[in-house]
Amino acid sequence: MDKFWSAPPVSRTIVAAIGAVSLLVHGGLLSVHRVMFYLPYIWKFPFPELWRLVTPFLLTGGGFNALWDMYMFWTYATQLELDSPRFSQPGDFATYVGFVTTSILVVAGLILQSFVFTQALLLAFIYTYAQDNRGRKVHFFFFQIPAQILPWAMLALTLLMGGTSATLQQGTGLLAAHSYDFLTRLYPTMQGGRNYIQTPGFVRRYFTGNRTTATNRAYGTGFRPAPQNPQPAASSNRGWTSGFSNSWSARGGGHRLGGD
Repeated sequence: MDKFWSAPPVSRTIVAAIGAVSLLVHGGLLSVHRVMFYLPYIWKFPFPELWRLVTPFLLTGGGFNALWDMYMFWTYATQLELDSPRFSQPGDFATYVGFVTTSILVVAGLILQSFVFTQALLLAFIYTYAQDNRGRKVHFFFFQIPAQILPWAMLALTLLMGGTSATLQQGTGLLAAHSYDFLTRLYPTMQGGRNYIQTPGFVRRYFTGNRTTATNRAYGTGFRPAPQNPQPAASSNRGWTSGFSNSWSARGGGHRLGGD
């Protein structure tokens, strides 16, 4: 519990919310139909169900899959919020999360008409981590691959095990994260380019005033982010992959990522 409360605020909030929503749904205390994305209910008059803009990112598969997804979110979100050079100022990671979730809502929700976006958000985190660690070797099952290939390898496995619908829905997270990377890192390096995604002042002030002291922790490798101070190469490239199927596979939009 001490590690949980010492985690950076956005990562801690995401993991806690995923745990709460998934526990309520799989415990039978809350209907899954109350948390899925459904546009007519979001703008329903006179009582709009605005929570549906958030809860589709917080629902995982049941049983062990829920624990595994929470672990994956904890690992990648915490690593990005603490150590990514692109989120060096208070509130930068929250702005990133806001951008990728909005992008996923538009593409997966409005265009693809998907209902659950949890795995798309996780793949967005994995893609951003991979871009931060380009050239680093990670393990994917029994193969060692460059980190930047990892999101594509996971998409290929989703296509094999979940089909086209699950792959398209999951791929919206990759598209959202790549759009953020292009607009904040690639485009500003072009002649006359500028970064249009800036952390708003009120967000920066909020996170400056509520900054939490957190210590960096080693996470291992493979699908896990690299430690802040890597150990010798003999022990720094271990990783393994989990199963990919779960109770959401048949639903397309809810297909589960795996791996570590």
